[in-house]
Formats: sequence, C-alpha cells, structure tokens
Amino acid sequence: MGFDVLSVADHIGGLYSPFEALMAAAAVTDRIHLSTLVLNNDLRHPALVARQAALLQEFSGGRFELGLGAGHAAREYAEIGLPFDPPAVRVARLGEAVALIGRLLSREAVTLTGEHYSLVNHRVFPVPSVAVPIMVGGNGRQLLRLAATGADIVGFTGLGRTLADGQAHATTGFSAASVNGRVALVREAAGHRFVDLELNVLVQMVRPSSDREATARELARRMPGLAAEEVLDSPFLLFGTPEEIAAQLRRGRERWGFTYFSTFWAGAEPLAEVISLLR
Repeated sequence: MGFDVLSVADHIGGLYSPFEALMAAAAVTDRIHLSTLVLNNDLRHPALVARQAALLQEFSGGRFELGLGAGHAAREYAEIGLPFDPPAVRVARLGEAVALIGRLLSREAVTLTGEHYSLVNHRVFPVPSVAVPIMVGGNGRQLLRLAATGADIVGFTGLGRTLADGQAHATTGFSAASVNGRVALVREAAGHRFVDLELNVLVQMVRPSSDREATARELARRMPGLAAEEVLDSPFLLFGTPEEIAAQLRRGRERWGFTYFSTFWAGAEPLAEVISLLR
C-alpha cells in the first residue's frame, strides 16, 4: 500500500501489546519502519522500555522508533488499579523518563536519583548499533515543550481534554489557529534544535468524498466548536478526492512543516491512492 511506518498503539484491552506485536511485524518485513504511537509512560519503568527498544532496534535492523506519551485514559488506570495523577505530574514523570531512556540508549551507565525514578550504574542490553529516534506526542502545552526539548520527533494530535468516557477527546486543537499556536510554541521551546526536529501529525479521520465542502459541513455538525471553514483547514481531518487529500497534505508541509503523517487503520486503504500521488 506504500506506507513507510507501521505503528502500534498502547491501550489496555482490545489491542496487542506493542513491543511483542512489533517484534512479530519485524520478523516478516524488510523495509517498513516500526513504531509505538505512543507508549503510555505510566505502564512501564523507563529502564525496561529502553531494554525493549534496544532489542527491537537490533532485531529489526535499525527500523524502530520509540513513541512515548504521558497517558490519558483514566478508565484504563482504574481498570488495573493504577493511580491517575494530574496532567502536570504525568508529564513531569514522562520528561524524566524521556531523559533517562535517551541516556540509556546512548550506551551510558546511568546512576540517577530523580523525583520519579532511581537507577544505580544501570546499562541497557543489548546496546543498539543504530540510534533509536524518540517521538513524544500529545497536544498539551507542557507536553509539547517537553517534546521540543527532549525528543527527535514531535507528535501533534490536536486532541483537547479527555471527555467523560475516558477515551474520546474534545476537538479544540483541530483548527488551523490552534495548530499555529502549538507549532509556534514548539519552535520557541526548541530554539536552535527546531531545524532538526521532525513534525508528525496523527490524522484523526480520513473520509473519501466527491464534495469536500459538503463533507466539511457534515463534520462540523458532529464536532462542536468547529466551523466548516475550520474543518477544511484542519491537518487532522483528511477528506475529499485523492487529489484533494494529496494537496491538503502538501499544504500541511508548506504551512507548518509537517512531513510525517500517521493515521488509523480505517484510513489506510483510502490513503493508498493518495500515497501513490505523493510519490
């Protein structure tokens, strides 16, 4: 179908365990890159994440990238009896984990007494012969600052606050104005390293359509707070003919510097023709 990366999400129930699923994928593929999009940092100690990431990088021949997030689904935490800390605490814990994983994957023996984690002269095994790129993804300002200063890839999701079901999110970050603000925040926080960052977008919906404007009006009715014009400009919603979607992706690159687009399996088949156009 032409995709460059196969990603596995990290949720309790209904999904394969990410590292094991990606090891299975690595065993039967040669070229496609593999990623976690994204691991819930609260479910694993960062030393164990580094060990698994190093092994998968070696097993895949250097095709793995590690995506990390702060966790957001309160219902999943409750399901396994894990405390669901406030966002600021979860993001701070993620920041400590990202720094720790980066040090371990760079072959360093790490001794650390942090606010959330402690290690004593710990090294990762196996030592990866190819560096593991780290992605940090989300929408919150604190999390995006962390991504800008500590990751290789910044993932934009556009997702606002978690709704009452513990899974769905407000669409407050979908508009072009919101994206402008988030990209500017990352640019400012990253400083001189911004030119080396890769910017990823997690596309939330792909909808083939012969009438883009009518589809925008329909989606706006289903997404409170978004006008049809904002739906048309959103990089998180791809719809229209293959040619129109290809043009939309190009605009996202030119306007915001997005060069890496991910989507859910439901959008894979409609995007296959778009990928061929972009090639």
